[in-house]
Amino acid sequence: MRHPATDHHPVPADWLIPRWPAIAGVQAVFTTRQGGHSQAPWDSFNLGTHVGDDAVAVARNRQQLHDCLSTLSGRAVQAHFMEQVHGWAVHALPGEGGALRGDACVTATAGQACTIMVADCLPVLIAHRQVGVVGAAHAGWRGLLGQEGYGVLEALWDAYCRLLRQHGAAIGSDASTVAAQTQVWLGPCIGPRAFEVGAEVYQAFTRQDRQAQRCFTAAAQPGKWYADLAGLARQRLHRLGLQALYGNDSSTEWCTFSNPSRFFSHRRDAAVLGSTGRMAAVIWRS
Repeated sequence: MRHPATDHHPVPADWLIPRWPAIAGVQAVFTTRQGGHSQAPWDSFNLGTHVGDDAVAVARNRQQLHDCLSTLSGRAVQAHFMEQVHGWAVHALPGEGGALRGDACVTATAGQACTIMVADCLPVLIAHRQVGVVGAAHAGWRGLLGQEGYGVLEALWDAYCRLLRQHGAAIGSDASTVAAQTQVWLGPCIGPRAFEVGAEVYQAFTRQDRQAQRCFTAAAQPGKWYADLAGLARQRLHRLGLQALYGNDSSTEWCTFSNPSRFFSHRRDAAVLGSTGRMAAVIWRS
């Protein structure tokens, strides 16, 4: 996990910049809970408007995010926030205006930032190394599971490939060629020692793919399991042919639940504090 170098990246020191091969004209950041204007329990850089936080504080935080993205790019950048519903609808940005309801987005337009909010779910960023197409997904277990093996990551991949065909036909359109030229970053999420789920979640994943058993560990309580959300996502991405995966390796440093000073966690905080904030994974063409 890399911290931005403040001499070159004018963003708060606690934010994350993906450690992956640099792509000309593509930038990405992941915000943390520090450096904003919200009061407890949303302290302090909460970007969610739906969690009960003061609207003025959230607006100031979002403006600060826009300012940071624009400073990094040397041009105006618009972060597009979606109403995330734990599904697999994908939007192509900038769209036609109005609220976006879904859990993934793609763009080939400079200055339009794909933005995913999280507080335990897994943010996934995707980028092509030659053509300026990027995307992002919000992968909770429901969206990741999807229906009949088709969930938010498969939907993101399909939308990403469609956009590539529109903007980069010369690179080749077969899936293996596209996959070889694509890289993916998995951000912080609730880790495999903290994400307890019921038997129905275990059974749903393992019915779709027996290999998913590797991402579950039996909990002490009968009928409960600990799920490796990032591991399940890596399995899905590998099945799509994607091998260049970076970021979350399921270790404790990436766990939102286990790092309260750095990350918001809905599962850790909501029952005790009544609510918690939202962080954002953002990718865009500058």
